[in-house]
Amino acid sequence: MTPTEVVFSLSYVVAAVLFILCLRGLAGPETARRGLMLGEIGMLIAVVGTLLHRDIIRYDWIVAGLLLGSAIGVAISAWIPMTKMPERIALSHSFGGLATALVGVAEYLRETAYLTQFKTAALGFETFLGFLTFTGSVMAFGKLQGFIRGAPITWKGQNVLNIGLFVGALAAIGLLVAHREMQVVFFAIAGTGLAVGVMAVLPIGGADMPVVISLLNSYAGLAACATGFALSSQILIICGALDGSSGLLLSMLMSKAMNRSFSNVLFGAFGTALQPSGPVRQLGRSYNEATVEDAGAVLKASQSVIVVPGYGMAVSQAQHAVRDLAAALERRGVDVKYAIHPVAGRMPGHMNVLLAEANVSYDKLFDLDDINDDFARTDAVVVVGANDVVNPAAKKDASSPIYGMPVFDVESSRSVIVLKRSMNAGFSGVENELFFQQNTMMVLGDAKKTLLAMIGEVKDGGH
Repeated sequence: MTPTEVVFSLSYVVAAVLFILCLRGLAGPETARRGLMLGEIGMLIAVVGTLLHRDIIRYDWIVAGLLLGSAIGVAISAWIPMTKMPERIALSHSFGGLATALVGVAEYLRETAYLTQFKTAALGFETFLGFLTFTGSVMAFGKLQGFIRGAPITWKGQNVLNIGLFVGALAAIGLLVAHREMQVVFFAIAGTGLAVGVMAVLPIGGADMPVVISLLNSYAGLAACATGFALSSQILIICGALDGSSGLLLSMLMSKAMNRSFSNVLFGAFGTALQPSGPVRQLGRSYNEATVEDAGAVLKASQSVIVVPGYGMAVSQAQHAVRDLAAALERRGVDVKYAIHPVAGRMPGHMNVLLAEANVSYDKLFDLDDINDDFARTDAVVVVGANDVVNPAAKKDASSPIYGMPVFDVESSRSVIVLKRSMNAGFSGVENELFFQQNTMMVLGDAKKTLLAMIGEVKDGGH
């Protein structure tokens, strides 16, 4: 073995270890940044090691691809702010899926006459899952960005059609393994992947986007793993397997956090706007609409406050205002905590990402199990754009679509201040019983503007 080959092999071993440490670090907010850094170092080592491969003769196309990819990455980062991180992740998945699929197409066309049955199967799975990830991620991006209606788009027989296409693709891969020269079958597999990606995401509502994004990440990982087998690349097999398995496990855990089966997320079409004209006008129920001054008075009289952020905080880009309000309260001696639900927002860890970007200390962030008992001992809860994760109907109304979903017990606190744009139904379309309870104050309007005004109220006057 030459010195170059030794470095090549060692780089993959080191990269694989760093990827595993990265996933371990990402398991908690305190270690997430270190885990991310280890993953970035591992990927750099893997890329540099791959460039030492003996089969690489020319580097001009690689350099051109590096420059083009870097330019696209910078443009995406500049175009999509931190508050739009779910859209950014979905778009990144689409590029990864497309790259994997195109590698599969190129390898099949280049090596058709020399393909083994195993490599043919790997290329079939790689191309199918890659194109599925590409179109599925584009659809998820469109739903999150508002280009496509966020509510489920359903039609008669959709599940039968989708399952039929998926099974048909598997059968086509089997046929291709037996007759590798049948290019029509190969491109039919590719086309089916493109179609399934579109039709599988269209029926899924915005309320399930965290699970969808996580699942698409799993598909991308499995596609990369298949690419590794097709190209005999150990590092692609390792990182693809890690990505695919962790994404699948995360999707299942998030389904559990919503107390719904994994199949229900994929085929249940949850997220339909059931009350498009608003629950208040339809049901005639009364609620306590409060002013910023009213909310400020409650906060100034409180000794303990819990902030519950949701997707509305991201929409209004209010994470910095939330931090500033907490700082103003802490200067008055108030104990402030943040309650983070596992499915709050539009991607796994969405609220953690936004609050970290606002430099909120990790030791102030608490998950559902750690903080739920504290609500009964809390003077005031500030709900910033959250909906389903604070809905008491999940515990009391067996007819509710979210019944059984673990939620925060915010209604048990002395006072609840809800910051919301209007009383219309949220993204999931499920009416929130919390908004009509006697101890709830609805402060309607843009969350960021409301929070800035509340900061002024809190700073005025003494205890």
